This record gives sequence, C-alpha cells and structure tokens, in this order.
Amino acid sequence: MLGVIRQRVACRGIPTRNFERGIRVVASRSLSSTAKEMTVREALNSALDEEMSADPKVFLMGEEVGEYQGAYKISKGLLEKYGPDRVLDTPITEAGFTGIGVGAAYYGLKPVIEFMTFNFSMQAIDHIINSAAKSNYMSAGQISVPIVFRGPNGAAAGVGAQHSQCYAAWYGSCPGLKVLAPYSSEDARGLLKAAIRDPDPVVFLENELLYGESFPVSAETLDSSFCLPIGKAKVERAGKDVTITAFSKMVGYTLQAADILAKEGISAEVINLRSIRPLDRATINASVRKTNRLVTVEEGFPQHGVGAEICASVLEDSFEYLDAPVERIAGADVPMPYAANLERIAVPQVEDIVRAAKRSCYRSSSLAATA
Repeated sequence: MLGVIRQRVACRGIPTRNFERGIRVVASRSLSSTAKEMTVREALNSALDEEMSADPKVFLMGEEVGEYQGAYKISKGLLEKYGPDRVLDTPITEAGFTGIGVGAAYYGLKPVIEFMTFNFSMQAIDHIINSAAKSNYMSAGQISVPIVFRGPNGAAAGVGAQHSQCYAAWYGSCPGLKVLAPYSSEDARGLLKAAIRDPDPVVFLENELLYGESFPVSAETLDSSFCLPIGKAKVERAGKDVTITAFSKMVGYTLQAADILAKEGISAEVINLRSIRPLDRATINASVRKTNRLVTVEEGFPQHGVGAEICASVLEDSFEYLDAPVERIAGADVPMPYAANLERIAVPQVEDIVRAAKRSCYRSSSLAATA
C-alpha cells in the first residue's frame, strides 16, 4: 500500500522521503494511542474463561467464586457462562474442598482451587503437600495431579499478622510442586494458562494490591493461545552495574528503585522471577556474571527465604564473578504488625532497595570514585 502511495506522490512532484516519514509518524502515533491496557484482575479472569472454554475438564471451586463472582471479582461472569457444575461455591472449609479438588485431579479433571487468601491454605496444607505434590512420585508416575491452587499471597494492608504472610518460600521448598508468582497482566494471563495446562500441581501466588493495577499488553498476549513458560524469568530492565531480583509486587518497587538509581549513574538490571519453583538459575547467574553484583528483594521472612536460595545458587555457580557481598532485602523477621506505621517498615520499600544497590555498587572502587 505504501508503495502505491509512493508512486502517486512521486508523480505529483512531492518528495517521497518526507512523505514516508510523515506516514510512519502518524502510524506510530495511531498504534500507540490504541495500545491495549488490562488490569491484573482482567488478565486472570480472561485466562480462566479461555481455559474453561477450551477444556471442559477445567472447573473452579472455592469460597464465593460463583454467586458473589469472587471475593476479588476474579471469577466475574463465569458462573453465568459455565453454570454451577463448573463454578462451585463451597462452605468455609479449605480442607474439605481442597481434598475434593485433589481427588478430582486424580480422576483426570483439572480443578482450579481458589483460596480467599493463601493464609487459609494452611488449613489444607496436608492435601497440597502430602497428596497433590507427592502422588506422582509415590505412584511411579502413574498418577498425575493437574490442579492449580490460586489466590492472593503476601501482605495487603491492615490485615494483621495472620493474613499477611508470603508463602513463596514455604511452597517453593517442596518437591513435586511448581510455584508461580506473577507481577504484570502479561505474567498473570500467561502463567495462569500455563498452570492450568500443566500436568502437575501448581501453586499460583497472586497479590491483592496488584489486582487493580493496569499494564500494557500486546496482541500476542491477548491471543487465546498465549502461554508463558514455567521456570523462565524475565529481564524487565537491562543494566550493567547491579542485578536486582524480585517477584510479584516487589518487581514494581524494584523498577521504581532502578529509575532512581539511573539518575545517580547506576545501571540496574531488574529480573522478574515469575517462577519460584523451578527457579531460573541460568538467567540469574548470567546477569550476575555481567554486573558482578546482586541484590535480592522479597517481602517474605528473611530466614530460609527465596533470596537465601538465590544467594546460595550464585555463590555455588558464580562466586568468582562477585565484586561485592550479596545484599538481601526481605520483610522484617517478626509477625506482621497491625499498626500502619509499623506495617510499612516491616515490608521492603523502594528506598530500601536503592540503599542496598548503592551499598553494593560503592564497594567497587570504580563506581565509588564517581559517586
């Protein structure tokens, strides 16, 4: 089409180079203005909808997922579309409906079990760990357990110690489980589809405070066949001075910290883990071998945390590349306070990440000299 226009413009004596430049500018503005944005809530809802439509074995079960359309409206419209046989409201009995879900998975169905918060999954942890995670191994591969356990994880706001825990390290330590933690709408949509299609049990850790956040999504992301690989991290921002790893809500904080660091001449590479188990050790180590420094960020407890596992991996595989000790940013090693001022200092903030990255970088004489 542009070639035809070019010929006609040339016939009229108009310089084609300037005309083509103008056409491209207008086209790029048109494309950018029509770029699609989607909330994390919408991404999860669309992923559930499409997978339930594609596979009649997929069903959703949990508290208030049907008539109320989900405590956080993730299942909005699904009961009306698929009916009560595939969108099942349950009593407040996590041990009961999780056990039913695992049993259904044994028989070839694909349950998606929603916990109103992952703190309530502790009521069902025997089914998750001893039944779902271990059955494939204990049956010598004869029993697959294609089940997804999903819901909000980690700290929200003002919900106290019993509703604010991060379970990434808890479930990430268990063989037989896959553990995913999305950040963006692309993550949420692609990883949930991958989780539902996977033949093994998947723990899918969402974040309540991200549900309403909007992110740009590509046409590829919106395609019904879109799926992200489990076990692969994403480099959200390339850098050369320090590697910063994070997952879930902390990715956003880390990207904000990277912007601040850039103004001070520090180029931070930000890695969105996406997958806690399996962990993408290759991407992490490749980044550290380039930047020679590492900061890990998580909102869970520091002892035996995800950051501790990443530290161990880097020390085992890339120790000789480190120019400074690893910096580990995590939640405070205390139960979550209820008071808002104490709650804020109990979880990592952007300024904590900035300070840690600067400490790591300024241990190097080359960067310290320019500081």
